[in-house]
Amino acid sequence: MTEAAPHLPRRVVVTGAAGKLGRVVVAHLRGRGVEVLAVDRVGGRDPRDVGGEFLLVDLTDYGQVIEAFTGGTDEHGGTVDAVVHLAAVPAPGLTSNASTFANNSAATYNVFAAARAAGIKRVVWASSETVLGLPFDTPPPYAPVDEEYAPRPESTYSLNKALEEEMARHFCRWDPDLVMVGLRFSNVMEVADYAAFPSFDADPALRRWNLWGYIDARDGAQAVERALVHDVPGADVFVIANADTVMSRSSAGLMAEVYPGVPIRKALGEHETLLSIDKARRVLGYEPRHSWRDHVDDGAAPGSA
Repeated sequence: MTEAAPHLPRRVVVTGAAGKLGRVVVAHLRGRGVEVLAVDRVGGRDPRDVGGEFLLVDLTDYGQVIEAFTGGTDEHGGTVDAVVHLAAVPAPGLTSNASTFANNSAATYNVFAAARAAGIKRVVWASSETVLGLPFDTPPPYAPVDEEYAPRPESTYSLNKALEEEMARHFCRWDPDLVMVGLRFSNVMEVADYAAFPSFDADPALRRWNLWGYIDARDGAQAVERALVHDVPGADVFVIANADTVMSRSSAGLMAEVYPGVPIRKALGEHETLLSIDKARRVLGYEPRHSWRDHVDDGAAPGSA
């Protein structure tokens, strides 16, 4: 293995490693020279599987989590320097509310507690854009939305994400040396998803639920890397989206049509994201490098307004 990039942790556990974002994060970190222990509850037989060092772990079982984090499992020894926690029931409505909460709350508590018990001082985890008030049936307080207003969970899934952010603050209060970074990821997309994007223009209400946002999985992985080298103790959260929207219509035009009463707090670029990434840019040095417009010929379709 090549030497890890400067300042990146040497060995990292990534949970949810077989998921849509997890596979990309694992490959990205390994490409940067990081030794990754990929963890998930299912092995995955898809040819895009994470490969490499992999361990089946039920994160709702604290014993399994602490064993994985302390090198107590056969053939997976070694000191863990950081944890990237992406595992979860990934969206509302995929299972019952009680099941979603039971799985996600227990898994995240166990990851946070096991990391602390193992002496791991750096945790990056997937929070969610949903804490901003999605699906915005109640209009946002202003746009672009950012981290400055209190979480507004509107689903059990989102409620759990808001509680995770509060939990992280208390873990850092208990251990002032902890660095815990919550990434409020937008809707994760891969290149294969982009062919559908031009069809969104026909009905701006179709994607209003997250203010027409998205995150390319590769930029999501970049955000994880940036968070892993963030060295300010304490808990902090960041909106992570792409720099543009999923629409060919202008961002200002979309807001005027769909949310005419919502204050716009800054001059908007033509397709500028309405999920503000200003804080992530400023604090983490995050800068999206990918856009759906690079992969779809009519990404700048006529008729945008």
